[in-house]
Amino acid sequence: QRRVYRTTTHVPQELGQIMDSETFEKSRLYQLDKSTFSFWSGLYSEVEGTMILLCGGIPFLWNLSGQISGRAGFGPEYEIVQSLVFLLLATLFSAVTGLPWSLYNTFVIEEKHGFNQQTLGFFFKDAIKKFIVTQCILLPVTSLLLYIIKIGGDYFFIYAWLFTLVVSLVLVTIYADYIAPLFDKFIPLPEGELKQQIETMAKSIDFPLTKVYVVEGSKRSSHSNAYFYGFFKNKRIVLFDTLLEDYSALNKEPAEGEDGENEETKTKNKNKKQGCKNEEVLAVLGHELGHWKLGHTVKNIIISQMNSFLCFFLFAVLIGRKELFAAFGFYDTQPTLIGLMIIFQFIFSPYNEVLSFCLTVLSRRFEFQADAFAKELGKAKDLYSALIKLNKDNLGFPVSDWIFSMWHYSHPPLLERLQALKDTKQE
Repeated sequence: QRRVYRTTTHVPQELGQIMDSETFEKSRLYQLDKSTFSFWSGLYSEVEGTMILLCGGIPFLWNLSGQISGRAGFGPEYEIVQSLVFLLLATLFSAVTGLPWSLYNTFVIEEKHGFNQQTLGFFFKDAIKKFIVTQCILLPVTSLLLYIIKIGGDYFFIYAWLFTLVVSLVLVTIYADYIAPLFDKFIPLPEGELKQQIETMAKSIDFPLTKVYVVEGSKRSSHSNAYFYGFFKNKRIVLFDTLLEDYSALNKEPAEGEDGENEETKTKNKNKKQGCKNEEVLAVLGHELGHWKLGHTVKNIIISQMNSFLCFFLFAVLIGRKELFAAFGFYDTQPTLIGLMIIFQFIFSPYNEVLSFCLTVLSRRFEFQADAFAKELGKAKDLYSALIKLNKDNLGFPVSDWIFSMWHYSHPPLLERLQALKDTKQE
């Protein structure tokens, strides 16, 4: 794929009508920089993980966690307490070692190509907030999971699976209402033509829409997105302001009297025009609602839970194997959390790769089906132009090596999607 980035320096003939040479070159250089970053950060991650295993980093951190919990009055019999200390230290280590890479990605690569809208202060405040919120969710959930495994008897894997199912459903339900607003500002889409058109389209396909929000994504990045969430009769749609040509802060001059952080954020983009027109936004939403109407969301949940149940079942089969723990430096103890880490992270690694590939293939199929659904709504022409605009705004590179594309791309390449839309568009 890197060879494709390096050698494809001119717009291919089939792309001549949809992409100018300047945008093509910008996207090529952006993807080349991202590819280089991905290689080095991935290599570092592999070296770090290998050194931790070879040097006994996991048993060292477990013993350190035992010493810390022991000083707090919790002896070896309090395994869950020691597990939580271990988890806290491990995630803290991961956050610290990953920080330089995150800084470089945000303030060098994304900044260089015009996507970053964050200040350094905003970045660190955001990182600290994310770490705290993650711990507030991760530690209680893990402690309950370990407790269920401890007291669950022979069929603990069933109870553990049911618990994780409930937790995942609760998190999906509360995320957009209570967690996401901690990081971004959500406002109801103002009354007007766009909101009326969205409500009309939702009603036409029996989508139980209750609210439409605009999230201030431009405060963080100029990348755009849209999604829906909620269960049963309580669905909400969220649009990034960067998706909306009429609402994006990136298309407006900074207002007088705004605080310094916002002024600096908004002047970085040099007032570049981006986003989609109302008709194109509706076409994008038609695609997203297609995922709901065709049952893609439910199918993904079912697949995820079947996989989760299988993993917990195999965990129950393997957890008693002492040689697994010994291989990772645990000769005298067999902590449940360490068993989860060994089996889910290492033993299942080959299986996870195969599963990931299968889900990628399925995702691409779903994307084509959602595009076809938008066609049926009469949105083919607008979706065609929206995909071109979004590709341009996000500097997507439309040429890819077929093997790389097959393995990594959860969405079909731009040309394939446009070709599928083209006949209906011309009609």
